[in-house]
Amino acid sequence: MKNYLSPGETVTLTAPAETASGDGVLVGSIFGVAQADAAAGAPVVLVRRGRFTLPKSGAEAWAEGDPVYWDGAVCTAEASGNVLIGAATAPAANPSATGTVLLDGTIR
Repeated sequence: MKNYLSPGETVTLTAPAETASGDGVLVGSIFGVAQADAAAGAPVVLVRRGRFTLPKSGAEAWAEGDPVYWDGAVCTAEASGNVLIGAATAPAANPSATGTVLLDGTIR
């Protein structure tokens, strides 16, 4: 197949802001977790699939399988105005600063 490029589990895109390894990053409709630090405007490798511990809105409780959204800074259960990024794979208490999220690599 001459047109095959890669499996797409990771993609290199332009960091929209200063990014640290492990940060959630949304570029257009593609969400991933930064593999390494990157300056704003520099290339950053985003991991698009897998289970990650990510920052969450502390005032929420999640159950396994709940949809998880990105609000531009943290994960949230609030759909309105946010981007669906995956699903919770473990309960997360209220209050807790992190939750376990399964990213399935779907472009939202």
